[in-house]
Amino acid sequence: MGSPPHDLPKPTTTAGRDALDALLRDPAGTVVALDFDGTLAEIVPDPDLARAHPGAVPALAALAPHVGSVAVITGRPAGVAVRYGGFAGVPGLERLTVLGHYGAERWDAVSGTVQAPAPHPGVAGVRAELPGFLDGIGAWHGTWIEEKGRSVAVHTRRAADPQRAFESLREPLAELAARHGLIVEPGRAVLELRPPGMDKGVALAEYLAETGARSVLYAGDDLGDLAAFSAVEKLRSEGRPGLLVCSGSAEVVELAERADLVLDGPAAVVEFLAGLAAAVG
Repeated sequence: MGSPPHDLPKPTTTAGRDALDALLRDPAGTVVALDFDGTLAEIVPDPDLARAHPGAVPALAALAPHVGSVAVITGRPAGVAVRYGGFAGVPGLERLTVLGHYGAERWDAVSGTVQAPAPHPGVAGVRAELPGFLDGIGAWHGTWIEEKGRSVAVHTRRAADPQRAFESLREPLAELAARHGLIVEPGRAVLELRPPGMDKGVALAEYLAETGARSVLYAGDDLGDLAAFSAVEKLRSEGRPGLLVCSGSAEVVELAERADLVLDGPAAVVEFLAGLAAAVG
């Protein structure tokens, strides 16, 4: 296979190099799918202050007209990701799709609206019980609750020892979630209580089937992206090229170990997307 243009970083695996070659040969057959937090936006102590990297929208707008489609797949509500990303009404992103809440919600630039099923009743139960629950187990100090509409997240990044607080909460929160018919999704210093049956792997696989993509690039940074990585690996086993990109983090070595290409955070991801746009434009 040929080599990527000199200004694009080279994947470290054969499967990754083959997938990048396929993308460059046939961009119209490729879906570019990306996580939001940690991939297009820097991780910040307060998730409400997260915004897409300044170069993200220009890079995506330059790339999107030349590929099959671009999708943002996130645990955030779709509308929140659209606002924090600045994705609405951007020339070049007329066919952008945002799959929020791990695919339970969908926003597309064509309609400009969010489509979503009714919320899981267990989320309301957890939301009501969680403050007293954290206080009762002595875990209130240094943790805080993020309301996400269709899920609830407990962050430990502000604790004196974030990882210790994270580990101490995993089992109690799993038990609480189970009582309400939910599951716990671990992330970077965060535990999200959400409905079962949907993850980024399911969302990505369904979107690829819908679009008929001949190849895929997926970029993520967190434990929740492992399911999407698995979906791409399954497609590769069936002969469909897939490039796995990790937005580098020492906090999530599992993702970096499975990636074909590790980039140093959102700024490097944006640079890579801009390079792809230049290569296929």
